[in-house]
Amino acid sequence: MTQIAIIGTGVIGTGWCARLIANGHKVKAWDPAKNFGDRLQSEMKRLWPILKKSGMTEGSSILNLSICTTLAEACVEADLIQESVPEDIEIKKTIHHEIDSVSRQQALIVSSSSGLLPSEIQSDLSHPERFVIGHPFNPVYILPLVEVVGGSKTSTKTIKDVKDFYKSMGMYPLEVRKEIEGYLSDRLQEAQWREILHLVKDGVANTQELDDAIIYGPGLRWAMMGTCLTFHLAGGEAGMRHMLEQFGPALKLPWTKLEAPELTEDLIERLVEGTQLQAGDKTIDELGELRDSCLIEIIQALKKYQIGAGRLL
Repeated sequence: MTQIAIIGTGVIGTGWCARLIANGHKVKAWDPAKNFGDRLQSEMKRLWPILKKSGMTEGSSILNLSICTTLAEACVEADLIQESVPEDIEIKKTIHHEIDSVSRQQALIVSSSSGLLPSEIQSDLSHPERFVIGHPFNPVYILPLVEVVGGSKTSTKTIKDVKDFYKSMGMYPLEVRKEIEGYLSDRLQEAQWREILHLVKDGVANTQELDDAIIYGPGLRWAMMGTCLTFHLAGGEAGMRHMLEQFGPALKLPWTKLEAPELTEDLIERLVEGTQLQAGDKTIDELGELRDSCLIEIIQALKKYQIGAGRLL
């Protein structure tokens, strides 16, 4: 059992709390928001059935969550501190300066940033060698991927120790070997998201049709093979080489628009109205519970073939 501090308890921070507690760790949480503790404890109770279904360590208990009134109280005895405050470089730097000053020198300090450069966040820290990015994916308590990104001053030991810790919780720590904004997964998702925005803006398709274009086709393949291996398979016996020879010229065609369109009020309304229609009468909590249950069963199905996330079970 390890003592963990969670700084920031929004969607990601709450997800970290759930995963950590389900894996038998003690968690001290702090957030500047008023009454965050009541909301966080309520969320833990709501998520408990899902955590049981997903699998938890013997002896795991909601009682292992402590609510702190100050950041220092949460961090002072922590072995690892996972920060999940808003994605703003100045907010991150301010918070990490405070974490750096009140935590034990041997404590690991990790940011859940989804795209900021770790070298910028760690630039003013007294002990920058113990800082690293650990970017998870929502819902954190189910999805195994966590991108680990070191900055220019991060030690190799810190990267190894953080990766080992995530592995101990059944996660898949993917080290981003070259520091880059947006890391890996978000850069891929952003490219697709820009296309979606253009297609809605230009009246080509609505949000339901665009989601259908993924969930009934490529989305089913991605969970087991990703994009590159899927395209390798598409090339037949000659694999990727033939696929590139056959479809490579199409890359020169104007099929994509990688620059994002302006988010006008009209475009925003189309996206909001479309997704509200898709959700129907389901609340956000109901949609979340449906997503969580499906994800658990998909991962369990992949276990049979020892492919994708199923290899981690």
